[in-house]
Amino acid sequence: MTQWLITGGNRGIGLELCRQLQARGEGVIAVCRTTSPELEALGVRVEAGIELTTEASVQDLVARLEGLPLDGLILNAGILEGDSLATFDADSVRRQFEVNALAPLLLCRALLPNLGSGSRVALITSRMGSIDDNGSGGYYGYRMSKVALNMAGRSLSIDLAPHGIAVAILHPGMVATRMVGFSGIPPQQAAQGLLARIDGLSLETSGSFWHANGEVLPW
Repeated sequence: MTQWLITGGNRGIGLELCRQLQARGEGVIAVCRTTSPELEALGVRVEAGIELTTEASVQDLVARLEGLPLDGLILNAGILEGDSLATFDADSVRRQFEVNALAPLLLCRALLPNLGSGSRVALITSRMGSIDDNGSGGYYGYRMSKVALNMAGRSLSIDLAPHGIAVAILHPGMVATRMVGFSGIPPQQAAQGLLARIDGLSLETSGSFWHANGEVLPW
């Protein structure tokens, strides 16, 4: 049985990824700051109380998982704080960088001993991190943090290739979650598309930026 670790597994896309992977008979470890009744009802392994922006908390998680092989990491946890040029808040930008860009990279590096040849890493990003696709401006912190995450994913794909580990950089679509006011496609549909892309990931396609529907997105 393969073993997957998913961050932000307590709600939204993360919860649905946990649900669908479990339904396939795969092992699931859901990582979150605070668990939820919906997550607990799945019966998967839950590692709660983890704040991914703090080194001590990341090391706590690493200790909990010591010696456990992981077939895949789905680094899904993220935040969105809307802003414009007029309402720009440097603290908000720093916060989004910490959560959206730095935390996934640090966790991936910390869990490298748990990964092996054939393991897969999926970064859940956004097409709002595409420079070519930006036609509306605003959302400075979110856009900038996702560009940084995309670049981290591309570098990871190069650095992890010698270890046989492939990396996907994935946009789930506009998904009806709390983050965006429950407007968009159902989380079930987004999770299906994301898993299809992850299932098809190989070292040859590692480091590409995809929409969950299979479209290759511009940088």
